[in-house]
Amino acid sequence: MFIGCSNLIASNLPALHYGVAVADIDGDGADELVIAGHGGPNRVLKWDGHRLIDIAEPALADDGRRAIGLACGDIDGDGREELYILNSDGFSGPKQVVDRLLACFGRRWIDLFALPENFAVANRFAGRSIAVIDRTGTGRYGFIVANYGGPMRLYEMGPRGRILDMADECGLDALTGGRSLLAAPILGGRPDVFAGNEIGPNLFFHNRGDGNFTELAETLGLADPTQAARGVALIQGEERFDIVLGNWEGPHRLFQQTAGGGFADVAPPEMAQPSRVRTVIAADFDNDGYEEIFFNNMGEPNRLFGWRDERWVALEIGDAALPHGYGTGAAVADLDGDGQLELLIAHGEQAPQPLSLFMAEPRGHHWLRIRPLTQAGAPARGAVVRLWADGRMQMRSICAGSGYLCQMEPVAHFGLGHARKVEKVEITWPDGTTLRLDRPEPCQVLTVPHP
Repeated sequence: MFIGCSNLIASNLPALHYGVAVADIDGDGADELVIAGHGGPNRVLKWDGHRLIDIAEPALADDGRRAIGLACGDIDGDGREELYILNSDGFSGPKQVVDRLLACFGRRWIDLFALPENFAVANRFAGRSIAVIDRTGTGRYGFIVANYGGPMRLYEMGPRGRILDMADECGLDALTGGRSLLAAPILGGRPDVFAGNEIGPNLFFHNRGDGNFTELAETLGLADPTQAARGVALIQGEERFDIVLGNWEGPHRLFQQTAGGGFADVAPPEMAQPSRVRTVIAADFDNDGYEEIFFNNMGEPNRLFGWRDERWVALEIGDAALPHGYGTGAAVADLDGDGQLELLIAHGEQAPQPLSLFMAEPRGHHWLRIRPLTQAGAPARGAVVRLWADGRMQMRSICAGSGYLCQMEPVAHFGLGHARKVEKVEITWPDGTTLRLDRPEPCQVLTVPHP
């Protein structure tokens, strides 16, 4: 499936890297890859037409910090995403280094947590993952932080630019062994939050429709209390979203949503086989119209599964197996604009290793990419995009933060296989607004403003 092309990364020296996020960091309309550096600089990799070059300026590189997780979202509603950098100098509990919340004003990056009015609220617990959520449909996003041995956080911008922790007020203030986060409209129209934990059960916070949450994991069959959660991803089920969950050295889960609203684990034995898993990604790498599931493992071969003949089967992963790779994070994006996803894998924790970049074998399939925007013009993370072609419906949620430490590109990527016509596309924003596009031409990127 995958062909190695790490030679396209300039100055790719061994280093300790963790999470990866995809966002338009420099404001030019094209996405970059942000990679967390643990003890070394963070990197911002941009495609210059020939290769990936590092454009991180000092405020973003933040050399010497211990970054592990990353996520982007528009917290102030100005149309440009802010970057949250989760720093951790310990395994759990209180930490010495605080997180960064970087906002760009003109050409200057400012850490909002370093401002006097926000210093006291900055996260001082060892976190593991971040996601963004527009919980009330205003177009402004909050940053959810999953802490290990500390309370969850929900940072939103209040009056006069102050950063507020709203977790207690809206019902997200659980004390967790936090590992992973997923924010998307899973049960209804408003975004819900899945939190995967290592100590104790997983949590599922259902959005009641007003931006407040009720915890339902045990009721829904998602608690999985004896396992140690890591990566998690949404995947299309029977016209609903299902959840793929990787457990550290425990059985992996494919939680299928049932008609009654609960979830049942339907992972086949080969997929469920335990591994030292980190990030989990669901994406259509070969553009055949069906998502594949990628498990990024540490110190053992990565694994890939595809939907073939009405069942999940293991696929030949090619160069991306990386049996000796210390995988810590991964993300997908179409970096070169050819309509096919690239896969970047970060390594570290146990030993410094270079970044790894892969492309899928081209198969001549058609595709369509949809990039919905908020009213202010920022990526509408958490929006749901549905596409009808060749007699079936596909659905994607714009990534708000995926699983363990990472965040995918803010684009709904659809492979079309050999279909040459798309019947329609329907976009639903977090505020419930919908827009229908009839018969869009395939093999293009459609940027869709909020109507």
